[in-house]
Amino acid sequence: MKVLYAGHPSKWPEYRSALTNAFAAAGLTAELSDDFPAAEVDYIVYAPNGPVRDFAPYTRAKAVLSLWAGVEKIVGNPTLTQPLTRMVDRGLAEGMTEWVTGQVLRHHLGLDRVITGGLGWAPQVPPLARDRTVGILGLGELGRASAEALARLNFNVHGYSRSPKSVPGVTCHSGPGGLSDVLSVSEILVLLLPNTPETENILNAETLALLPKGAVIINPGRGALIDDDALLAALDNGHIAHATLDVFRIEPLPPEHPYWTHPKVTVSPHVAAETRAETAAEVIAENIRRSKAGEPLLYLVDREAGY
Repeated sequence: MKVLYAGHPSKWPEYRSALTNAFAAAGLTAELSDDFPAAEVDYIVYAPNGPVRDFAPYTRAKAVLSLWAGVEKIVGNPTLTQPLTRMVDRGLAEGMTEWVTGQVLRHHLGLDRVITGGLGWAPQVPPLARDRTVGILGLGELGRASAEALARLNFNVHGYSRSPKSVPGVTCHSGPGGLSDVLSVSEILVLLLPNTPETENILNAETLALLPKGAVIINPGRGALIDDDALLAALDNGHIAHATLDVFRIEPLPPEHPYWTHPKVTVSPHVAAETRAETAAEVIAENIRRSKAGEPLLYLVDREAGY
């Protein structure tokens, strides 16, 4: 069995070690390389910033196993005929949950004002978490984990997803009406939707207006979820108090972009959740084991839905 590493070349030494250990732990015997002849490859460990663009030569490949949670950069590739899985692993979920929780608490407690001394000696006592409503758009693996963590901290959490979901401690909404229901109560809004034609610009002038005045937006999901011009206008007119953005349509964010200098925007350089080789390798090994055993693959991508 030959497994091709087709992620970013700089990550190859890290993944070579992690995958070797994970394969051994799963009882898999495999040759692992970043340079097999295409016709000999059985599985492709893939990332969009790696070297593979054309999957047609990989005629023996049984699956393409993505290292990224998002698959919008590959799902429409016409040469991809093999099954495609996305990355869902405990390290990714833990990292995202920690980042989201930290940013929500930052805005909930008003830490920016305290740290910069913007209040002087004029204390403003924040409400308790139980009196603060946080909205989560997207209740997939990362959204669900973040929503559950915030609910455990006693926040009043409302979540939105395309199809009905049930998450302990979270008021769940779905469908077109569900989106407006969540937006209308969200004092802090977290975006964790996938990037699909249906979700692009889901935050636009119309939907931003549904948020309570003074709401905060936190986006560790996808840059295309936000209409940038509409958000800047809402920040300028005071309807939105602040936006903390970790993802953008163009990355790195161009130096001339107005987000860099806007006083109500925090730019974070796409660090909310990183795929970690050790935990990602465990998921890759399990999916290869499943494939060889004739079992269903984990986290198989629905090509029509786009995630």
